[in-house]
Amino acid sequence: MLLTNTDFNFNLRNLSRKMATPSSANRMVTVLSIDGGGVRGIIPGTILAVLESLLQDLDGPDARIADYFDVVAGTSTGGLISGILAAPNSENRPKFRATEINNFYYEYGPLIFPPDQRPPVAGFPQGRPVYDGVALRDAANELLQDITMSNTVTNVVIPAFDIKRLQPVVFSTNDAKSDVSSNARLADVCIGTAAVPIYLPAHYFETHHADGRVRTFDIIDGGIAAANPVLVAMDSISKEMWELKKGEAEPLDYKTLLVLSLGCGEAQFEEKYSAEIVNRWGWFLWLSPLFQSLFAASFGMVDFHTAARFKSFHSEKNYLRIQETGLTGEAVAMDLATKENLDNLVAIANNLLDQPVSRVNLETRAFEQVEGGFTNRDALADFAKKLSLNRKLRLAS
Repeated sequence: MLLTNTDFNFNLRNLSRKMATPSSANRMVTVLSIDGGGVRGIIPGTILAVLESLLQDLDGPDARIADYFDVVAGTSTGGLISGILAAPNSENRPKFRATEINNFYYEYGPLIFPPDQRPPVAGFPQGRPVYDGVALRDAANELLQDITMSNTVTNVVIPAFDIKRLQPVVFSTNDAKSDVSSNARLADVCIGTAAVPIYLPAHYFETHHADGRVRTFDIIDGGIAAANPVLVAMDSISKEMWELKKGEAEPLDYKTLLVLSLGCGEAQFEEKYSAEIVNRWGWFLWLSPLFQSLFAASFGMVDFHTAARFKSFHSEKNYLRIQETGLTGEAVAMDLATKENLDNLVAIANNLLDQPVSRVNLETRAFEQVEGGFTNRDALADFAKKLSLNRKLRLAS
C-alpha cells in the first residue's frame, strides 16, 4: 500500500524564490538525529558521507556536516557519530570528515566487539558483559582526547541513562556552557551512551560543580532513554528558546524546523515470537525478544509522534526519515564486527539510498513508501540544497 501524498515535493524552486533575499526571518532551525544500533551505525555513517559529498559539491571541499546543523543528536552508536562530527580541531573547525565515520567502524569495531568472543547464544552471558569495554574507551579517548561538551563546533545532544539514579540524563553543548557540572568530557559521554547493557559495561565518570563539589555519573546506553533521539533534540530547542525568552517562548513552530533522522536499521518484520513460546524460555532467552521489542517500540513511537507533529503544521516535507526496516540474518546483530558484515551493512546503506522515500502512515503506524518516484538519494540531494541555502541565510544575517 502506498501513501497518497500529493504535496510531497522535494523541489526547491518555490523555496528558492521565497528566500531569494537573505533574511534571518526565513532561516530554519536544522536538526540531525542519529539512532542507536551498535556496529549498524555504519549505515547512517555511509549516508552521512554521501550527504557531506553533496554539500561539498555545492559549497566547496571544506564543507562539513556540522557546519549545516544547529543541533546534532545521537544515541548510543549515534552518540559516538555525533561526537566525531562535532569534535573541533585546533582552528575550531570540525576535526573529522564524514567519511572517517566508517573508518572508525572498520578500524575499531573488531577491537570493541572481538568476533572470537561472541557467545553462541545471541550474546547473552550470565553474570557479566560480553565485552570488557577497554577498546571502546581507548578509541574514544584517542579520537576525542580532552574535548569537553562545551567545545563542540555545534550544539550536540546525547541522551544516556544513569543506572545509579534510575533516570535518563541528557548531555548537551548548551547545558555544558551554562553549567560547569554538565561540562563532561565528550569521550566520557560517548563511552557512556554506547554502553549497551549485556554487551558493554556501564561507564563511571565525574565532573565538578562551580563550588568544587563532585558530580558523579554511572551511565549506560542512551537507547534505554531514547533509541531514536529526534524528540530529545527538538525538546532541547524548545528549552533553549524558553531560556532565551525567560519562560515566555511560544510553542515550537514545526514550519521553522528542518530535520534529518537517520536509523541504523531494524529487523524485518516476522511473526517470530508468541506468548506461548517466550513463556517457556528461561530468563536470559527472554532478553532477545525483550530488547528487540523495546527498541522497535521506541523507534516506531518516536517516528510516529514526530511525523504527526510535522503533519499538524502542514510541513511534512521538512522531516526526512531514512531507515532500513528489512534487516535479516547477521545484519541484525549489534556486535558482529567482521569485515564481511560491515561490508554488507555498507551495501545495505547504499541500496537504501536507491529505495523510494518512506514515511510512517499515521493511521496504520506502518513505515510505507510515498508516491512520487523519489528515492532517498533524491531526497538527500534536495535536503543538501536546503541545508546549503539555509547556511547562506545564516551567514548573511
